[in-house]
Amino acid sequence: MNAQSKKQQELEAKRQTILKEIQQINNLLFTKKKEEKSIISTVEDLNYKVNVRKNLIKVTNDQANLLTREINTNQKQISTLRDQLKHLKEDYAAMVVKSYKSKSEQSRVMFLLSSENFKQAYKRLQYIRQYTDYQEEQGEQIKLKTEKLQVLNTELLQQKKDKNKLIEENRLAKQKLEEDVKEHQKLMASVRKNMSSYASQIKSKQQEADRIDREIEKLIREAIAASNKKAGKSETASKGFSLTPEAKALEAKFESNKGRLPWPVPTGVVKVKYGKQRSLIDNTIEINSNGIRIATDKNTRVRTVFNGQVLAVQSTKNGNPWILIQHGNYITVYKNLSKVYVSKGDRVTTNQDIGEVFTDPSNGESMLSFAIYKDSKFQDPSVWIAR
Repeated sequence: MNAQSKKQQELEAKRQTILKEIQQINNLLFTKKKEEKSIISTVEDLNYKVNVRKNLIKVTNDQANLLTREINTNQKQISTLRDQLKHLKEDYAAMVVKSYKSKSEQSRVMFLLSSENFKQAYKRLQYIRQYTDYQEEQGEQIKLKTEKLQVLNTELLQQKKDKNKLIEENRLAKQKLEEDVKEHQKLMASVRKNMSSYASQIKSKQQEADRIDREIEKLIREAIAASNKKAGKSETASKGFSLTPEAKALEAKFESNKGRLPWPVPTGVVKVKYGKQRSLIDNTIEINSNGIRIATDKNTRVRTVFNGQVLAVQSTKNGNPWILIQHGNYITVYKNLSKVYVSKGDRVTTNQDIGEVFTDPSNGESMLSFAIYKDSKFQDPSVWIAR
């Protein structure tokens, strides 16, 4: 029962997290006018929400199933306790009757005085005491069993209410899921009519992202070479930074906070995950994301996730600026900014504002690209930031 209760608490915490995520998705991705968003963004947003809703339904089903098992366990305990209580009451009633009859036939004093010797009288006295104690014990057991039965009955009623509530919430979630799926299918039917045009847009965006990533990797390699040169080492001798004792200490602190780093924006949802994945519009196109892309509010301020030093502030022609911050041999990258508050060489602290996210005027979308490198090798940011 304790294990089940703990599992139930874990599932409820997970369900509440998903509900908050759905609320954030609606606030960040579905409050803008439909005509302001491109069909590609709308399809991606709907697909994201559909997957989160499916996860919610699964977790809620798991909760309901666990509650069913808990209810069955409680019902078995109640049945066992009722049988025990029935036998206790029968035994207690028989004792009371026997005690009453023995009192009416002869008093306890006469029972003791009729003893043949002192030893027998002593044994009879012990018997009277034991019998009295046993009566009291039986009465206490009946009281405790009754109280336990009442608690179990109360728990059972609450569990049934909780289960009915979860079933109703799941029914509503399935209705909303069906609505989202229908809208998604309708939009995809429209996309298929002009797939080549949309596929071209997706490829163009991926090419631009790849080009920026190559520039960032080049900047990091140059910084590694410069650090080795400054340390009197061959610029090509090491693939990593040559660090001072202070920088090594910072690196160790950064690593010790893996899984606990703050988000680079106050509110947001991860719209594009790390790694290679198929396009939601055209599954023949592979999208490679060296970081994560977080949808957030308009004009949201971007903040650094850890103490460090600004390694570079760059931008491409007709592109939005990005910031690289060094934390020992780790680099955090913040791309697609509209404003920058820091300069190369500045020392920054955890949660310090360093810029603002760019909001695309064509669709009202505010998207921060966030990446983490160890030397020149990229990492999965989702395992570094707090969940």
